[in-house]
Amino acid sequence: MRILLAIDSFKGCLSSAEVEAAFSHALTARGAEVRSLPMSDGGEGMLPAFITALHGQLLQAKVHDPLMRPITVCYGIAPDGTAVIETAQACGLTYLSAEERNPLVATTYGVGELVAHAIQHGCRRFLIGLGGSGTSDAGKGMLQGLTDSLAPGCTIEDVLNGPLSDCHFILASDVHNPLYGPEGAAHIFAPQKGATPEMVEELDRRARQFAEESARRMGRDASFQPGAGAAGGLGYAFLQYLQATTQSGADLLLDLCEFDTLLTHTDLVITGEGHADRQTLMGKLPERVMRRAQAQHVPVWLVAGKASDAESLLNAGFSRVDSLTPDGMPLEEAIRPEVARKNIHRWVETVWNQLKK
Repeated sequence: MRILLAIDSFKGCLSSAEVEAAFSHALTARGAEVRSLPMSDGGEGMLPAFITALHGQLLQAKVHDPLMRPITVCYGIAPDGTAVIETAQACGLTYLSAEERNPLVATTYGVGELVAHAIQHGCRRFLIGLGGSGTSDAGKGMLQGLTDSLAPGCTIEDVLNGPLSDCHFILASDVHNPLYGPEGAAHIFAPQKGATPEMVEELDRRARQFAEESARRMGRDASFQPGAGAAGGLGYAFLQYLQATTQSGADLLLDLCEFDTLLTHTDLVITGEGHADRQTLMGKLPERVMRRAQAQHVPVWLVAGKASDAESLLNAGFSRVDSLTPDGMPLEEAIRPEVARKNIHRWVETVWNQLKK
């Protein structure tokens, strides 16, 4: 059996490559022919997945984290000079302890420094992954970091008309929220970044004010473009000031991997993520994988750490929906990497025995 693995990371547990390595080891031991495609929808794990697909290399840059502490992070450069930037490398929630989470303070400044580093290394085309941020500053910090790095003492307009004049930005994101309002960045995403209800209102007010000022300044308003609310409004700053375009992160990566071509030599696709439910059907990576395979009549199994709403997922087109975590196993136990690997091997053994009957 020829099996294609296209599985997203199990957040807080295993990367996409680690998940697929466990599946591959168990499946090949039973005679399957396995091909693995490290996956990401533009959020966590975006950098290794896209650089693998593009056959690029990693570079290091010294930037600042959300609390302006110095850090060294990575970004990628493809052979054609395209830069691949995972914004969470600079402004990720993972840099902040529970006590430090305060989106009124956290900044995207380091993202601007990261983009500037790539520009100074000759990059003019950028794939920007939005997701996993600990910030909600509407990208103001990013614009300041970009300006300070490329043209200290100048304005963002000076940078736009100078070093950035021939740059093109593509945002890899599956978030469609606007910048502000009931469905905006603050109301939908800031609470998980440590915002109290009062903070949410203040963040939303700041975002609206920044958008109004920017519209007057630039003569256009991108605050309600789909994706403006991604990464705490960082998407807005790219759309408004850097003329970015957006694409489904999942579809972008699948195109780069030539996924549709690989399907012609595949009997079964296995996809998955940490927790699958109805939201999986809202353009998340497993859903995009399933739709493409469905078009070529290749069955797709959805295997998640935890799968809810199985009936909805099956009705949508998945041929099989399974949870890896045994009933009753506590979450803190299930997300331990060694336990997750054992659960993957146990699932493969169980399924393989079912197939042989």
